[in-house]
Amino acid sequence: MKARVWLVVADILVFVLLLLSFALFLYPGLYFPPAQPKSVTVHPPKTELTEHNATKLQALPNNLSHSQMGELNVSIPADKALLSLEEIMKLSQEVAMQEYMERSAYEETPLETRLKQVGAKRGDAVFIRIFKLEAMLEVWIEKEGRYVHLKDYPICAYSGHLGPKLKEGDRQAPEGFYRVYIKQLNPHSKFYLAFNLGYPNAYDRAHHRTGSYLMVHGNCVSVGCYAMTDAKIEEIYALVASALKHGQPYVNVHIFPFRMENESMDAHSDSRWYDFWMELKEGYDYFEAEEVPPLVEVEEEHYVIKQD
Repeated sequence: MKARVWLVVADILVFVLLLLSFALFLYPGLYFPPAQPKSVTVHPPKTELTEHNATKLQALPNNLSHSQMGELNVSIPADKALLSLEEIMKLSQEVAMQEYMERSAYEETPLETRLKQVGAKRGDAVFIRIFKLEAMLEVWIEKEGRYVHLKDYPICAYSGHLGPKLKEGDRQAPEGFYRVYIKQLNPHSKFYLAFNLGYPNAYDRAHHRTGSYLMVHGNCVSVGCYAMTDAKIEEIYALVASALKHGQPYVNVHIFPFRMENESMDAHSDSRWYDFWMELKEGYDYFEAEEVPPLVEVEEEHYVIKQD
């Protein structure tokens, strides 16, 4: 009799479990709550969403932690303080696309079109910056007392490594602040067109550096010069020559190892050239702030940045 009772109880329990299993199969939300989209809270804003931060955002892992997000130092509007990872990635892609479009305008737009876009013309004063690491030559042109970014020209070839030229024959391209006068133009160069950078300048001579005929030229070969393709040097040379012939006394050419932002300086803080680069950074920072090339002099073997 007792055995029969236990069998009945067991049958009832099995029946109840079957009913529960069937109910959970039809309505999983009864036990398992709906999955919520992953999101991350961005804490007190510090800086705007910059191109530099966008690059870091693109490299984020899928399992982003709150502490990792805080390290990004990215500012998001208060009404969007809670963003999913997908939304953050979309923001970073939009910034990256804007950067690409700007770069394309500076590199790929025809020169005459760019002159019209910025409201300038051949003969206006120009300023050149060269960045070794990025292998890029920038041309800026004067408009209403300030210089606007006209065009970028990828450098076809340069020799050596980061750091200044020290002596004749070291096959090292120079770094520093140089001036190009009209007498330094060479329209009959064996490298198509060329202008002499004026190395060694007063700073180089004060440090007993030697070398000669350091140029920006065409033909895409280099043993210490900055070589462009013939098509690119034709545009650059024309802008420099026209500015000099229309009254600009000299064209400043500032040559840097890399774009001298604080992050880049920190990354190269162990270089033997760090102190030298800090002097170059003063000129870099001045132009970034004022949009006018500084007057650079040499005093007691150091570059001194003054207002031009």
